[in-house]
Amino acid sequence: AWGPQAAQVLELQAALAHASRGHVVTPAADPGLAAWRDQGARLWHTRLGQLDLACADCHDRHAGKRLGGQLIPPANGVGYPTYRLEWQTLGPLQRRLRNCLTGVRAEPWPSEAPEWVALELFLAWRDRGLPIEAPAVRP
Repeated sequence: AWGPQAAQVLELQAALAHASRGHVVTPAADPGLAAWRDQGARLWHTRLGQLDLACADCHDRHAGKRLGGQLIPPANGVGYPTYRLEWQTLGPLQRRLRNCLTGVRAEPWPSEAPEWVALELFLAWRDRGLPIEAPAVRP
């Protein structure tokens, strides 16, 4: 009955992530997940919101540059759950993705929407080979 941002869920995720620190992201190559990864890739490249931006516009094309004084990261999920200074608490990747959607003035999907699963699965696929550094601290 807990939601994805419930303290108990985040604490368990943080404990598991900490135990996995340094291991590389190795998403399952299960062919049954291909459709989900493809949907996540489509979402990553779909322009959304009043600003008409796709995730790829900022995090692929402009990663390393600055937006409003903040460095644009390549959007790796290896540090989640993460403690963000702006949140003053631990938060899941979905919360950060939701913030990006509202930042481009798009209506975020409901918390239980399958789009989150697809997008997070695609990000894990992009992160394959990177070391897990969660729980991390971000500005």
